[in-house]
Amino acid sequence: MEFGEEGRTWIAGLPALAASMLERWGLQRDGAARAGQTSLVLPVLRPDGTPAVLRLQMPRPETSAALLGLRAWNGSGTVRLLDHDALSSSMLLERLEAPRTLASVNDDDQAMSTLAELHARLVAVPAPEGLRGLGDIAGDMLDQAPQAITKPADPADRQLLRSWTSVVAEPAGEPGDRLLHWDLHFDNVLAAQREPWIAIYPEPLAGDPGFDLWPALDSRWDDVVAKGDTQRIVRRRFDLLTDVLGLDRARATGWTLGRLLQNALWDIDDGETRLAPSYVAVADSLLDR
Repeated sequence: MEFGEEGRTWIAGLPALAASMLERWGLQRDGAARAGQTSLVLPVLRPDGTPAVLRLQMPRPETSAALLGLRAWNGSGTVRLLDHDALSSSMLLERLEAPRTLASVNDDDQAMSTLAELHARLVAVPAPEGLRGLGDIAGDMLDQAPQAITKPADPADRQLLRSWTSVVAEPAGEPGDRLLHWDLHFDNVLAAQREPWIAIYPEPLAGDPGFDLWPALDSRWDDVVAKGDTQRIVRRRFDLLTDVLGLDRARATGWTLGRLLQNALWDIDDGETRLAPSYVAVADSLLDR
């Protein structure tokens, strides 16, 4: 757990918080707890015996956004929010078949088509009031980029950053208003009984669906590289996604480069001096065709 002293204080209060939420919603523990970077998940049974999960997480802007998004989707294509406590950011969620993700589907076209169809359902919903918008994010990136571009050691990396910055400046004035998941990849799609596949762990954002494609393109990246035909696979994935979502490919390319720029800016802020090879490969695949 990160977040310094605030995080340590939150962890120290977890037992009391868990006990409070279990009592408040009449829940019984039903299996081992699972811990993530920023949350604790407890399998539980509701008073009527229905399986569910209690997700305890630090109150942060991201958790507030997740509540807004889950309420707007209302279980259509996403995990269903059964109850929540706004003050503590605790969520009571339906229980899914956690061990089986979309990454278990070996056929890449089938897996990507499934993800694309789910993605199309999610972005069909307009973003609710209160979510951060892609326009603000794009503006921040364009402000940060000039200084960040000087940090990479390789001149080729610096040139790529200049190029991505130039490209994202064009659509930044029309950022879109769809409800984006922002982290929709194979491992964030679980099998379920209510629907065949359901998205989990959204980090909702208001914006253009083209900005939401990179996690899908990056899914199972080690397998993509191992097959030795990276450009063909990335292009095939991109074409499947843009076809199903009905996106203009030139605009979607621009926003995908914007997403790569965002990732690179985060990496540089963390001290990286080289662009990740996967970023370069995705950019080359979309531009060199």
